Amino acid sequence: MKIASYNVNGINGRLPVLLRWLKEAEPDIVCLQELKAPHEKFPLPPIQRAGYEAIWHGQKSWNGVAILSRVGKIQEVRRQLPGDPQDSHSRYIEGIVSNMVIGCLYLPNGNPAPGPKFDYKLAWFKRLITHSKALLKYDVPVMLIGDFNVMPADIDVYKPESWQEDALFRPEVRRAFKRLTDLGWTDAIRKLHPQERIYTFWDYFRNAYARNAGLRIDHFLLNRHLENRLKKAGVDKHVRGWEKTSDHAPVWMQLKDR
Repeated sequence: MKIASYNVNGINGRLPVLLRWLKEAEPDIVCLQELKAPHEKFPLPPIQRAGYEAIWHGQKSWNGVAILSRVGKIQEVRRQLPGDPQDSHSRYIEGIVSNMVIGCLYLPNGNPAPGPKFDYKLAWFKRLITHSKALLKYDVPVMLIGDFNVMPADIDVYKPESWQEDALFRPEVRRAFKRLTDLGWTDAIRKLHPQERIYTFWDYFRNAYARNAGLRIDHFLLNRHLENRLKKAGVDKHVRGWEKTSDHAPVWMQLKDR
């Protein structure tokens, strides 16, 4: 089974790119982030014509997450990260597909740091850690997938010295990610490629893609039921080079059969 994550950076504006990639890559399950569309503007008909069912949580102009499946119906579990009922951002959706629990997330950027946006990021991370503890108690395959907006280590950023004060790389955020993984989550990319420089995001500015000045901020975290089923993982970097594309590239992994 092939599972992917893709921050589309505006699903309606990038729909031709998304559909082209779905046809080329043929993922079985896809988590999408940054839909940037209100709930009623999600382009369900063309996605269904491409062969996918979908659940989604939209928000006008900002955020938005979705799970797509071509291997069966998706049972929606929740569409908000527990811990703050006043949080109106559409950043989390959780569903059950093919007997797996999937949490699709778009963690806050947090810039400028320090400041209120950074405080919100750390508070959201704390809620994610708390919820992930509950997920790890499930005796079934569980994964957390999406744009975490954090580079966990120096190898995950092209020029670490230039990012020390950025909210995606500040020590508080990296420690939060480590606290999360230390609970028992496996970083799929790093498990299979422990020393390789792999990026999932390249800025639109300063010719970043051509220079391969990238960041690894899109991650798959797997529980113990999935760690040993992990077969391959990678990034469809070439998609970042397409016309009118997102500043992220799709990330994917393949799981062995049980």
